Amino acid sequence: MGKIKQFLQEVMSEMRKTSWPKSKELTKYTIVVITTVIFVAIFFVLVDLLISGAFRWYLKI
Repeated sequence: MGKIKQFLQEVMSEMRKTSWPKSKELTKYTIVVITTVIFVAIFFVLVDLLISGAFRWYLKI
């Protein structure tokens, strides 16, 4: 039980040293992440449509 208590104390000590982002930074980072996810999702949808279209075309020949 002593090791767990020591571990949690060390975790708390490190968490106090952490520099957390300000609200404005957090909003900016969130927008960047959401935008990136949307673009990557659109990219994979387009690639999927292209590959599935190529397979459909190939199987009709």
